[in-house]
Amino acid sequence: MPIILDGRKLRDDGRARLKAVITKNGVKPKLVIIQVGEVSESTAYIGQKKKFAEHIGASVLHERFSDSVSEAKLIDAIEKFNHDSSVHGVIIQLPVPERLDKQKIIDTISPRKDVDGLTSENKKVFESGDKRAVVPATARGVLSLLCGYGISVSGKRATVIGRSALVGAPIATLLAREGAAVTVCHKETKDIPEKSRQVDILVVAIGQPKFINHEYVSAGQVVVDVGINSITGKPFDSAHDRPFDSAQVKKLDEEIPKRELVGDVDFEGVKNIVGAISPVPGGVGPMTVLSLFENLLDAAGVN
Repeated sequence: MPIILDGRKLRDDGRARLKAVITKNGVKPKLVIIQVGEVSESTAYIGQKKKFAEHIGASVLHERFSDSVSEAKLIDAIEKFNHDSSVHGVIIQLPVPERLDKQKIIDTISPRKDVDGLTSENKKVFESGDKRAVVPATARGVLSLLCGYGISVSGKRATVIGRSALVGAPIATLLAREGAAVTVCHKETKDIPEKSRQVDILVVAIGQPKFINHEYVSAGQVVVDVGINSITGKPFDSAHDRPFDSAQVKKLDEEIPKRELVGDVDFEGVKNIVGAISPVPGGVGPMTVLSLFENLLDAAGVN
């Protein structure tokens, strides 16, 4: 059996540490979460963040806007929080409706309060290698998960499947900064299974449920599954049967009598091959929440 990279245990340990820091400093960090529309997965994820904040003594203000909100109204709201000295961090809960300019909205957040590390200014500093930069929460969570289980990335070969600016690219940048030789694969890359099997660490962030099967992994490998997908019905039998667009397998709660959260990796199909693997749920997700609040405490000057 492989080592299960359980992020929940590490999150709980980190939560106790952050609570002690807040108690010692007497400062209550405040996070604003801006949500546009009602995506059930997003709402559930925000619920996790609120619960975490309550545990450590931080506060969360959840600002909801309808799907029809104008870009100008969103920007005005963000600017208000930029100038509110009681607010230490602001994030946009993704996804937002496609009609909105996502990066323009994110870039409205003050870099000092960008605790997700997703503004263009912070990404530029992060990509420059400056270790003072805000590390995007998911990338920080992946590295913390590996470190928490004593898995060093320095000198290792790593493949990151998925190059999104919000997830895949920051993870690849952080692994390279920590000394790994990194290959990034995407849908135009040839021979992805071979490039995946040849490395020590495989990180997957593509938004395709159970896409990575036994053809992509090798014995003793460390597999980090960043994907989280909501599916219903019979699982796909092969990669060729699976839709490329993860939106095709996402439905609203009221439309699905039974749903299951799965990763981008076919956990059952690869667990007896690899040396270590993160589960979904319970792997990277909890570590991303922890990392977000670590960034919040950094922004508040108390971590």
